Amino acid sequence: MKEKVVLAFSGGLDTSYCAKYLSEEKGYDVYTAVANTGGFSPENLKTIEENAYKLGAVKHVSLDVTKEYYEKSIKYMVFGNILRNGTYPISVSSERIFQAIAIIEYAKEIGAGYVAHGSTGAGNDQIRFDLTFNVLAPEIKILTPTRDMILTREYEINYLKQHGFVADFKKMEYSINKGLWGTSIGGKETLKSDQTLPEDAYPSQMVAEGEETLTLDFVKGELSGVNGKSFEDKVQAIQAVEAIASRYAVGRDMHIGDTIIGIKGRVGFEAAAPMVIINAHKMLEKHTLTKWQQYWKDQIGNWYGMFLHEAQYLEPVMRDCEAFLESSQQTVTGKVLVQLKPYHYVMVGVDSPYDLMKSEFGEYGETQTAFTADDAKGFTKILGNSIKIFHAVQKKNQ
Repeated sequence: MKEKVVLAFSGGLDTSYCAKYLSEEKGYDVYTAVANTGGFSPENLKTIEENAYKLGAVKHVSLDVTKEYYEKSIKYMVFGNILRNGTYPISVSSERIFQAIAIIEYAKEIGAGYVAHGSTGAGNDQIRFDLTFNVLAPEIKILTPTRDMILTREYEINYLKQHGFVADFKKMEYSINKGLWGTSIGGKETLKSDQTLPEDAYPSQMVAEGEETLTLDFVKGELSGVNGKSFEDKVQAIQAVEAIASRYAVGRDMHIGDTIIGIKGRVGFEAAAPMVIINAHKMLEKHTLTKWQQYWKDQIGNWYGMFLHEAQYLEPVMRDCEAFLESSQQTVTGKVLVQLKPYHYVMVGVDSPYDLMKSEFGEYGETQTAFTADDAKGFTKILGNSIKIFHAVQKKNQ
């Protein structure tokens, strides 16, 4: 009997090569599995399945982990306002862990002795897949042809052509990874420090004109409504924002950061819904949280995002961070108004019953009712006392 290998299959160039190579050259029974984190339409999934069988798969499955991805990751990334290096909403970084978990669980279910992925040896994904596989099923061996053979995209394209696989190879020149929480785009321009992606490299194009006001409703930090329509399903709420905001081509940028493997990495991305939602949530928090809640949430959120990016999702401290982030959201309820324009957006304002600006204690710069002028003078003297002591001592010793 042939040995079983479960291949994490996206239908892209690297995994297409792996499917053909592992079945035809190495003689494995290849079980392809696409772990959908919200980036594939039914039409996409059908095409991926058809191509998997053309490439030699003995069985193909689609594993939908979108809701789990939201509940166990995206929700906390919103709570933490997480942007890697202040720019990137950790789109692919976060979803890879959940794809890896789904793949290894499927491999255990069918009794496969091997799992495989198409990551190269020069990126973060190899660590995310390998680490997750090793933690959850150390008895299952890992195969990585693209990494082990140090293959180029040109070599893989030529190999597939020679083996009769027909595809849009021009499109395959860009590595596009799409999920519920954004799309990353890698290509020849992202390998250079002085170039950016051309307009047509982005999957979404700017088709809207003029301006539009988008209303987002949050309940305890979670997006619950879009333009007056309530959503029980938070995934659908995110998709609704994406459908509206992506028409304005907002949320595009180039992320440059430190990779897990120690080199600088550069990738383009578009994330209309994540960027609008995170910034709207952050603005609502500024109105509803205290200074120290915001401060400590920034610290925890930064660490949580870094650990998530660097394949540490299964580290127990992540559950502790999640507990803190969720606790901080008890008053983060209200409406945020966002103005959408071609290629950019503006946070207009909020309306919340927990708005700390709407208080009988005064209006900044205008009136105050919680203390007197004499109180302010005394407060200032006490606040500056330690500084006055320091400068007085220094003056004596000059």
